[in-house]
Amino acid sequence: MKIFYSPECLEYSQPGHPESPSRVEATAHFLRGKGFNFTGPHPCRDEDILLAHSQKLIDSVKKGSFFDMDTPSFSGIFEIAILSAGAAVDAAMHCLNHKETAFSLMRSPGHHATKSVLGGFCYFNNIAIACLKARKEIADIGKVAIMDFDCHHGNGTEDIVLGKQDFLYLSLHQSPLYPGTGLKSRDNCMNFPLPSGAGPDRYLSVLGEGLKAVEKFNPDLLAISAGFDSYKLDPIAGLSLEQETYAEIGRMLSGLNKPTFAVLEGGYSSDLPECVYQFLTGLEG
Repeated sequence: MKIFYSPECLEYSQPGHPESPSRVEATAHFLRGKGFNFTGPHPCRDEDILLAHSQKLIDSVKKGSFFDMDTPSFSGIFEIAILSAGAAVDAAMHCLNHKETAFSLMRSPGHHATKSVLGGFCYFNNIAIACLKARKEIADIGKVAIMDFDCHHGNGTEDIVLGKQDFLYLSLHQSPLYPGTGLKSRDNCMNFPLPSGAGPDRYLSVLGEGLKAVEKFNPDLLAISAGFDSYKLDPIAGLSLEQETYAEIGRMLSGLNKPTFAVLEGGYSSDLPECVYQFLTGLEG
């Protein structure tokens, strides 16, 4: 497995904000100790961001001319955001060109960024950009499935791929919870809202049902929004998954036998490194 990571993504922070540099820094250190193969990403180009987003959004991030309480403007945030998006693109292209699973271990996360609005700690939608880029560049990538197991619904990803019949979006998320979307399935977007306190047995059962639809869809590429805020000790959400649950999630996704890449989304517990490790070991099969 190849992990795309750059310490440049650590260069912004806000006191008290849960999406802190330490969560990714500690995870990178832990995974290096486990022997994972790391490489640096390339920044994403404006033309690739435009596959998913409006020019107005790009310009607002460049200029820092936006206001969102959860998603602050920092000096240099545009350069960091395009590096995070670029890591997702690199992971997608690596898994397709080298037939090896890849993981983007970067911040900022992405799945709350819609076509024209940032939010929820997200500036650009990394996984949507990567999937659209892969379809544009690789001739035999006709269908893409995006599996999102972050505890929060990926409203941005749904906004971008809704109605695109060559895409299937599948999300398991806590409800009610920010951003308040994903209450029902729509068109090519399958949503599975779960109540606070839902644990491993229920979660994995629902995931198994959802993956039947993925198997039927038979994608050429499997993209994973990997969020670990569904962990039982996460400070900002209320699902009750165990560390070992992520290994099983990884094994179930690996069992689809598709070219696969994953992108880090949320996860704010101090146990994030172990949760990510469990997932990656399961995903490796």
